[in-house]
Amino acid sequence: MWENIKQISFNAYHFFDSPIFSIGDSDVSALSVSYFIGATILVIVFATQIKRLFVKKIFPRYHVEIGLSEAVATIIKYVVTILGLIIVLDFAGIDLSSLKLIAGALGVGIGFGLQNIVNNFVSGLIILFERPIKVGDRIEVGGVNGDVVKIAARATTVVTNDNISIIVPNSQFTTNSVTNWSHDHKVVRFNYPVGVAYKEDPERIKKALLEVANANAGVLKNPYPDVLFDSYGDNAINFNLRVWTIDYLTRPSVLRSELYYAIFEKFKEMNIEIPFPQRDLRMVFDNTKTAITDKKA
Repeated sequence: MWENIKQISFNAYHFFDSPIFSIGDSDVSALSVSYFIGATILVIVFATQIKRLFVKKIFPRYHVEIGLSEAVATIIKYVVTILGLIIVLDFAGIDLSSLKLIAGALGVGIGFGLQNIVNNFVSGLIILFERPIKVGDRIEVGGVNGDVVKIAARATTVVTNDNISIIVPNSQFTTNSVTNWSHDHKVVRFNYPVGVAYKEDPERIKKALLEVANANAGVLKNPYPDVLFDSYGDNAINFNLRVWTIDYLTRPSVLRSELYYAIFEKFKEMNIEIPFPQRDLRMVFDNTKTAITDKKA
């Protein structure tokens, strides 16, 4: 019985170890393919764990900024993965020099069908090295506005204020204009237009707007808010309230709403008129004709 088991095991091993095809001078068997697949999975898992170790354990110990730690850890993951695959191929008995033909064919395939993927991968490396964006940044690109939560090899994940994850190809960040609200720091300035009637005193308006801004807890006192006399409009004199904030970087519409609510109440309290578009219609009659003139108020 034991002899039969040994014979069956030997035959099975011989079957799986028999060459299926050849790459150059190297024979590839089902056993070596299984080994390569299993070892590749282990290399990827190991590289992922190495990245997690650096991000979660090592870099926080030295107070490395989260965006920099993610970038460096991702590069380390790529290096470990590439070195691991080279070692796996070597232990599998595959001569790396015999892969030149495959590399050439792959190059042709890249030129025709994989150019977008390669473009995004190279763009991902550029992002990691140059760091125009990093994890934690507030960005706007191609109509997408949100926080960067992950930078991968092919795409970057951006989460909007509605908690929707949007996957943006990395090439978007190297070929399009990108607004990074927190590239160097997270203090930003917002501009809010305000119009009042022509009869109002500009200095009184400026004082009222600054009182509203300084009363809001989300508006920074340094840099201080200010008010610009913007223009003479058709129906109003227009001002621009400029405020700095750090708390409302990801919620500018909330700060705008709070300030406009407060401005409305302040103007009502001070009897300041908020104008609305008006149109005067004048009709002139005489014995020969009727003239109608249309004039905006």
